[in-house]
Amino acid sequence: MTTPDSDGLLAEQLLRLTRRVHRIQKRHLQQRVLGITPAQSRLLRTLAEYETPPRMADLAKRLEVVPRAVTTLVDGLEAHGKVRRVPDPTNRRVIRIELTDDGYETLRELHGARRSAAEEILAPLTDVERRVLRTLLDTLVDGGGEGQC
Repeated sequence: MTTPDSDGLLAEQLLRLTRRVHRIQKRHLQQRVLGITPAQSRLLRTLAEYETPPRMADLAKRLEVVPRAVTTLVDGLEAHGKVRRVPDPTNRRVIRIELTDDGYETLRELHGARRSAAEEILAPLTDVERRVLRTLLDTLVDGGGEGQC
């Protein structure tokens, strides 16, 4: 049986782990000198999930941020040649965001940086512990199936 104190400690440990993961990923990104922020890397990864270039509103919804935040991220990535704004072929009032060749190359580098960071973070765990952690995290991320939209 858990107590409120043990649940509070567990929540604090999860927050500390999250901060550690962000720090390590940021360091691995900086080592690769990609010139992008973690938020921009998240936007690039999200863009790659779409079959066709999305609208900024689609990105905002998927990233769970306000549209203005996506505009700022896209502006920075566009200035560095990672993405470009393109007109929608069926509605000239709609602008879509697509990855450039440099954006795809940056994504490959990002995947490498994430793998390196994951190796560093998970190094103390055995294969069995990693499988257990993966199962536990899946359960937490999915919320046990409750409250899904």
